[in-house]
Amino acid sequence: MAVSSELPVDIKEWSKDHVRQWMLEIKVDEEDAEILYKERITGSVLLILEETDLSCFQGLSFSAKKLIVHNIGLLKQRTQQQNNAVTQSYSLKPYPFSRFNAAHRYKENSRLDVTETGPIDLIQPCHEFKAFINTTEDNRMKKYTYEVIRFGAACMNSRTNGTIHFGVADDPHGQILGISVQNTDEFDVQQSHAIEKHFKLERSVQIAKRCIKPPRFVEVLKADMTSAGKSVIEVDIEPSSIVCDECYFNTYNVDKNEDVMQEPTAGEKKKNDGKSFFIRDSSSSKNLIACDSVKAYEKYIKDMQRLSLLRKDAEEKHLSVVKNSVQGSKLCEMITGGTQSLDKSHFTWYIVVANKSHPVQLENLSFLLHMDLVAVLDFDPESAERGLIKLFEDRKTNVHLPAQYKITGAVEDIANKLKLTKNTSWVFCNGGINEENPSDADKWSIEKGSSVRDVVSFLCRKDVLPHKTFLTIFLLLSQVSDEKDPLLETFNMFLQELKGGNQILCISDNKMSYDYWKDLIKGRYGVEISKRCIYELSFAEVNGTVLSLWSENRKSSRFLPCGGGSNVVLSKKTEDSLETLSILCVNQCDGGNEDKQHHEEKFYRGGKVSWWNFYFSEQPGSMPFIKRDKLDYIINFIIPDICHQKRVCEFFSILHLPGCGGTTLAMHVLWTLKEKFRCAVLKDTTDDYTAAAKQVVQLLTYETKEQPTQLPVLLMIDDFQDISDVKKLQLQIEEECLNQNIFSTYPQVIIVNCMRAESSEQIDDGVFIGNNLSKKEQELFEEKLKEFKRTNTNTKTFYGFMILKNNFSFDYIQGIVKNTLKGFNFQDKHAQLFAVLVLLHVYSKNALLSVSTCEEFLGLQTKAYFEPCKLEDGFERFSTLLTRCIVNFKISFEGVTVIHPSIAQCCLKELSASHGVKKADIANLLLTTDLFYEYALGKQKLVHDVHNMLVKRQYLAQAEDSLFSPLIQDIMKETPGLEEIVLHNAAKCYSKNAVIFQLLARYYYIKKYDFTMAMRWAKKAKDHSKDNSYMCDTVSQVLVRELKHAVHKDRDDPIKPESLDKYLTFARSAGEACKETQQTANKEAMTRLQRQKDYSTFNTAGHLGELQTAAIVIQILQKTPLFNCLGEVLSGKIAFEHLPWKNSDLMQYYHVLQKHKSYLIQFKSTMKKHFHFLDLFLGNLVPFFAEKDKQKELTRPKVSRYFQLYTDLFCKINWSEQAKIEQTYQCLEWNKGDSYIGLLEYLYERDSASTLEEIIQQYKFILDKGKWKEPRHLIDTVNFIYANVILANINPESQYIMPYQDLRQLLLQIINCPTPFSEILPLHYITVLLLRQDEDCALQDFVSQMKLSYLKDLKPVSNGKRAAVHFYLGKDEGYGGLISQRDINRSLGSEQDIATKWDDEKIWKQVRDSEKLTRVSGKICNGFISAGNVKVEPLFKSQLHKAFGTRVTFFIGFSMDGPVALDIDFES
Repeated sequence: MAVSSELPVDIKEWSKDHVRQWMLEIKVDEEDAEILYKERITGSVLLILEETDLSCFQGLSFSAKKLIVHNIGLLKQRTQQQNNAVTQSYSLKPYPFSRFNAAHRYKENSRLDVTETGPIDLIQPCHEFKAFINTTEDNRMKKYTYEVIRFGAACMNSRTNGTIHFGVADDPHGQILGISVQNTDEFDVQQSHAIEKHFKLERSVQIAKRCIKPPRFVEVLKADMTSAGKSVIEVDIEPSSIVCDECYFNTYNVDKNEDVMQEPTAGEKKKNDGKSFFIRDSSSSKNLIACDSVKAYEKYIKDMQRLSLLRKDAEEKHLSVVKNSVQGSKLCEMITGGTQSLDKSHFTWYIVVANKSHPVQLENLSFLLHMDLVAVLDFDPESAERGLIKLFEDRKTNVHLPAQYKITGAVEDIANKLKLTKNTSWVFCNGGINEENPSDADKWSIEKGSSVRDVVSFLCRKDVLPHKTFLTIFLLLSQVSDEKDPLLETFNMFLQELKGGNQILCISDNKMSYDYWKDLIKGRYGVEISKRCIYELSFAEVNGTVLSLWSENRKSSRFLPCGGGSNVVLSKKTEDSLETLSILCVNQCDGGNEDKQHHEEKFYRGGKVSWWNFYFSEQPGSMPFIKRDKLDYIINFIIPDICHQKRVCEFFSILHLPGCGGTTLAMHVLWTLKEKFRCAVLKDTTDDYTAAAKQVVQLLTYETKEQPTQLPVLLMIDDFQDISDVKKLQLQIEEECLNQNIFSTYPQVIIVNCMRAESSEQIDDGVFIGNNLSKKEQELFEEKLKEFKRTNTNTKTFYGFMILKNNFSFDYIQGIVKNTLKGFNFQDKHAQLFAVLVLLHVYSKNALLSVSTCEEFLGLQTKAYFEPCKLEDGFERFSTLLTRCIVNFKISFEGVTVIHPSIAQCCLKELSASHGVKKADIANLLLTTDLFYEYALGKQKLVHDVHNMLVKRQYLAQAEDSLFSPLIQDIMKETPGLEEIVLHNAAKCYSKNAVIFQLLARYYYIKKYDFTMAMRWAKKAKDHSKDNSYMCDTVSQVLVRELKHAVHKDRDDPIKPESLDKYLTFARSAGEACKETQQTANKEAMTRLQRQKDYSTFNTAGHLGELQTAAIVIQILQKTPLFNCLGEVLSGKIAFEHLPWKNSDLMQYYHVLQKHKSYLIQFKSTMKKHFHFLDLFLGNLVPFFAEKDKQKELTRPKVSRYFQLYTDLFCKINWSEQAKIEQTYQCLEWNKGDSYIGLLEYLYERDSASTLEEIIQQYKFILDKGKWKEPRHLIDTVNFIYANVILANINPESQYIMPYQDLRQLLLQIINCPTPFSEILPLHYITVLLLRQDEDCALQDFVSQMKLSYLKDLKPVSNGKRAAVHFYLGKDEGYGGLISQRDINRSLGSEQDIATKWDDEKIWKQVRDSEKLTRVSGKICNGFISAGNVKVEPLFKSQLHKAFGTRVTFFIGFSMDGPVALDIDFES
C-alpha cells in the first residue's frame, strides 16, 4: 500500500485531516470519509479500530468498511516494520546538557541510549520522553507547557538536573520520532507565560525562569543524513544550589489530566487551592499533595535543607574534576609529523574525511582553510547548502563525484583533469550534487561504497601521493554509532590502503563520540585506534592549536601592488584559482620562520634560488644578494624601453648557458620590481596556453575595475623549448586581452623569457649570460666568500657558488667529481641510481626522478611514521652532488637532480674513463628497471624525458651528427654495437610507442642496411599510428633506402634487364608508399585546421620522397643504353615502341620498359607536379611567428638538388628554328621562369637581374610569336608581368623593363579573359599590386577572389604558417611603389631581416625612419581595417581592439591572402 509522502511517517502522528486524506487515497468515497472525519478519528485511533467499531458509524457504506479494514491491516504491518527497524537501529547520545550551540542532531527512528529515571547523582540529568503525537493544534501548546511545568517543578524540588524530550517515544523506549514545528518562538513565549502563571510567587517565578531553560530544537535527520523537517524539543532543568538555595516550589492550577487541559473545578480549588508539589519519583513526576499525603509533603519540605546541601556538594565535586590533558601537544605532534611547525611539516598534503557538520562548528574549523588539503571526502549530502564546504566559499575548490576517480586512462592524466595538488578536490561521497540522491547507512555500501573505494585507492596510489607524505584526518563532526556508517567503512578503506593507521588522525570534540568511534572500529576491524585520536579538546581548542602551528607569513594577508604606492589584498580564492601561476606578492616572505641557513645551503650548493634567498639578503646584518651586471641593464634600459612599445603583450629574453645563473637573474628582476609590477612565474610549460593566458589577464585586472590604469604583469617563464612557444603564449595573452576588451597604448603584460642557449650568441632584444664573470661580479663573489668565512659557514659543498666564482674552471669541476666518485661501484644500488640521474641530466633538459621513486629504489624504510630516513643518507657521499626541487607537472611532486650541468657532464666522463661504466650500461639500467615506470610518482614526466633522450635530434650543419639523438650518437661512438641493445630495450619499455618503433626502423636502414628488420619496425610503427604521416613516411623511406642501397651495390654497367625490372618495381612500390604519405598528410592538415592553437606544419616528406625516388630512377636509367635519349623518352617525344629500332642494344630492355610504361610515361609530370607544390609551399608560406623558416632551410637544398637532375635531363637546349618556341620554354623551365612562384624566388636571391632580363626577352619572343587564343597565352602573359615587376624592383635601371603604364595596359587586356582556376591566385595578386592606386578599379573584388583562391590552394596546407608578404606599399607611384623585403633589409643594415623581425617594434621604427613605405589611414571594422573600401587584415586580430570606427595608421604588405596591416598605430 502506497502512503502519500505528505503524510507523517509515524501513523500515530496523523490528525483527523491526515486520516481523511488517507481514506480518499485508498478510494473511500468522500461521503464515507466525511463520516469518520466528523467523529475526529486520528491515527492512533485508526490503528485500534476493529470492524465491529465501524458498524457503529451510521451511514458508512459496506464497501468503505471493507476498504478501511483491509488497509488498516496494511498500516499495522507497516507500523510493525517501523518498530522492527527501530529495534535494529543504533543508539545515540542525548544532546549535551545545558548547551544550545552544540553540533548535535538526532537520526529518525534511532534511539537515545538513556532511560527515563529519577535523580541519579543530581548532576547527571534524569530524562523524560514524550512522543507528543496525540495532540491537536488546539491543545498542543497546553500539553507542552503542562509537561514542562510539571517536570521542571519536580526536578527543582528534587534538586536534580533533568531534560524532558518532546518527539521521543516511550514505546519503543527512546525512539526518535521528531515533531514538525512551524513557529519555534511561540514555544519559548508560552513557556515563559506558563512559568508566571503556575509558579505564581514572584520569587519562585524568577528562580524557575533561571532553572527551566528555554526550549531547544534539535534537528532530526533521515537515514540518508538529509533533513527530515522535524525537531525534538528539549527543555533542560538546572536547579543550581546558588539559585535555588533552600527554597521549595509549589505550582498552582496544574491539572493532572494530560488529555484535557482545563481549569480545576471550584471544589478542587477549595480542597487544595489548586496547589501541586511535584518531585521526581523513579521515571515519573509525582504530586505529593495530590496523593493525600500531607505528612509526606511536610516531611519533604523539612528535608529541603539537607537536599540543598547534597546539591551543593555534588556541584563542588563535579567542578573539582579539572581537565588534565596532554592532547594539545599530541595534536601538534601528529598533525605536523613531529616537526611542531606546519610551515615545515613532515606531511606535504592532507586529506580530510568528514561527516555531517553543524553550522555552529564552522567558525571553529577555520584551521582547515590554511591546510594544504589535496582532497576533502564529504559525507554530508547537504554540505553544499549549509555544510562544511560553505566554510570554503573564499577558497577555490573543485567539486567532484566519486565516479570521476575511476581509473579509465593514464593516472597522471586523470589527476591533472581533477587538478589534484593544484586546488582542493571536494568529493561528495553521499550525493548532494548533480542531482545524485543520498543513501542511508544500510544502502550506502551497495550504492556508493564501490565508487568511494575508487577515490581512496586513487589518492593512496604511490604515483599520486607517495605514502608517508600525507596525513588523513577524520573529522567526526557528527556522532558515529552505526556499524554500517559510511564513515566507518571509509576508515577501513584507508586502513587497508595505507596498511595501518599511522597516517590517520581522528578528531572529535567529545568523549562520547570518541567512545562510539573507538569501540566500533575495535569491534569491526580489531584495530586499536586510541593512540591516533584527539577527543579531549573542543573544536575551538583544536582550531587555535593548529593555527598556532603556522607562521604569521602563512596566516597573514598577501598584497598585490596597485600603483601609487597602494596595495590590494590578494584573496585566497583568487590565488587558488591562478593555479598555473606562482604569484610574487609585495609582502612575500614577511613574517616567515624559515631556516635561513637551510635555504642558503641549498642555493649555494646548486639548488634553484627561492624568494627566501632574496628576502634573507635584505634583512639587517646580511650581505646583499649578489647582483649580476645585467640586472641593472634589464631594469634601467630593457624594461623601460618595452614599456613604451605598443603591443599589449611584449617579451624579452634572458638567454644563458646551462648553470650560469639565468633563472636566478630572472627571479632577481621580479623580486626587485615586485612593487612596480604584478609579478608571477609560470609554473608549467604546456602546449596549451589558454588557461595560462586567462589567469595572467585575471591577475592583471584583479581589483582594478574602478581604476583608469592598471599595473602591468611581469611574467617569468623558464626553459621553453623554442622561441616560437614564447610567441604562442604572447599571442594567446593578447587574444585574451582582446576578448576581455582590454586595450592600452603600452604593454599590459611583459614576459621575461629565461631560456637556455647552447652557444654564446648575442641577442638584440634581451641579454645573454655566459660562463665568465665580469671583474665587478668576481669582486662580489669574493666578498660573499669572505662573509661565509666571517660567519663560520661550511662552504665545502657550495659547489654551485664555487663553479660560478671560478668561471667554470674545468680543473675545479674535475677535482670535485674525481674526489666524490672515488670507490664508485656500479653494483651498488645508490651508485646505479646516481648514474641514472647523471645520464638524465646530461641528455634531457630538466629530467629527474621523484624523491619517492628514489626512496623505493634504495629500499629506504621509515623508522616511524614521522621519522623518515633521509634520502640524502641513502645516496651516501654522492648526495653532495644532488639537490631536491619541486616539479610542477600534471601532479606536483618533489624531485631529485644533479646540482649543476657541468658536474653531470664531468661525472659521465669520469664514470666511463675511471670506472668503466658506459652510457649504454646506464641507459639499459634505466630502460629495464620496471620500478621507474610502474606506479612511480612523476612517471609520465620520466617517460616523456627518457623518450626525448632517445628520439630528439639536434639538427646540426653536419648531417651525420644529427641522424639520431645525441645519446644514441654518443653510445655509437663509445661502445659501437651496444646502441642496438639499448634501442631494443627502449622498444620493450615503450611497447606501444610508434616513434620508438620508427627510431628502430631508421636505425636498421641507416646504420645496418638491414631493410627486412627496418620494414618490420616501420610497419609496426605505422600499425600503431595509422593516421600519422611521419609513420607512413618511414615505410616509404625504407623502400627508397633499400632501392638506393641496391643500386649503389650494383656494379653492372649497363644494368642488367632483370635488375632494371626489379629496381623499377621497387621504385613503383616506393612511389605508392610516398603517395600514401601525401594522402595521410592531407588528412592531418584538414584535422589540424579544425583544431585551434595547433601550429604543427604540413609534412612535405611524401612529396620529397617521390622526388628522391625519381632521382634514383634517373640514375638507374642512365646506366642503361637509354642514357642518350632518356629525356626524350620520358618526355614522350620518342615512343617506347620505336626504341628497338633506334638502338639495337635496347631490344633486351624493351619488355621491361613496356612493363613499366605507365609509370615512366607519368615520370616527368609527376616530378613537375611535386616541384610546383613545394615551390608554392616554400615560397608563399612562412612561419606563423616571426622566426627562421627551419623547414625551408632543410627542404630547399634537397629540392634544388632534385631540380638540377630534372633540368639536366629534360631541359637540354639545342637551338633550331623549327623548335625555337619549345626550346625557349625549356630555357624558361631551366631558370624556373615558367611559373610565377619560380619568378618570385628571384626577389630573394642575389645577382638575379641578368637571369630575369633573359627571361623577359624569352617571354617577349613567345608572346610575339604566340596567338591570343592559345591556352598558355594567359599564363605566359602573367609570368611576363611578374618578371617585369620583379626586375624593376631588383634593377630599376634595366633597359628590358616594360614601361609601367604599358605593363598595366597589358594586364587590363587579360584581366577579363577566362582564367583557369590554377591562374586566379597569381593573376589577382599581380592585379592588386599594379592597380593598387586606381580609384576606378573594384580592387576589393580582386582581393576577395584572390583570398578565395588562396583558401582553396594554400589554406589546407598552411597550418603553422601564414601567407608570405612579397611586397610592401611604397611612397612612389609605378614600380617604385612596390617595395620588397630586399629593399627594407638594405635600409635596416647590419644583416637584419624583416622576414624574421616583422613583430619587432624597433625594426618598424627603423623602417619608418627610412621613409621607404607609405602609411595608410583606415578605421577598425569587426576585426579588420577598412582603407579606401579595401579590407586589410591585421597579422593578429589581437592588434585591434573592439572599438568600431577607431582610426588607425599602418603600413600595407601584399600577401597571397590579401593585404595585411603592419606596424599599426592608433591616431590620437
